[in-house]
Amino acid sequence: MKINKYHKLTCHCGSVVLELHLPNELENPRRCNCSMCRRRGAIVASVLLKDLKILKGEEKLSLYQFNTMTAKHFFCSVCGIYTHHQRRSNPTQYGFNIACLEGVNPFELEDIPVRDGVNHPADK
Repeated sequence: MKINKYHKLTCHCGSVVLELHLPNELENPRRCNCSMCRRRGAIVASVLLKDLKILKGEEKLSLYQFNTMTAKHFFCSVCGIYTHHQRRSNPTQYGFNIACLEGVNPFELEDIPVRDGVNHPADK
């Protein structure tokens, strides 16, 4: 799948708009089986913190944290869509919801691995 070097990510209602710098296309797309990811069902990929820019709606983002309070999960407070999160396993990166990328259909992605977030290494 080829996508632009810079790509727009939006929530459902358009209140939140992000710009992602994706120089190497979608890297490491995955699902996770932790309690949060299992419930939201999103396929995610990652970018460095510097490669995600909020263009619109920062004030509309809601933050949710749980358990170790390390990961920061962001949702649109208007439509409820999960857009991105600062990762627990690598706090120098954001994970982002691939389904929110303009022009990308997550149902066209094949062989998406599932990571074991239930047995997270930080829990040991």
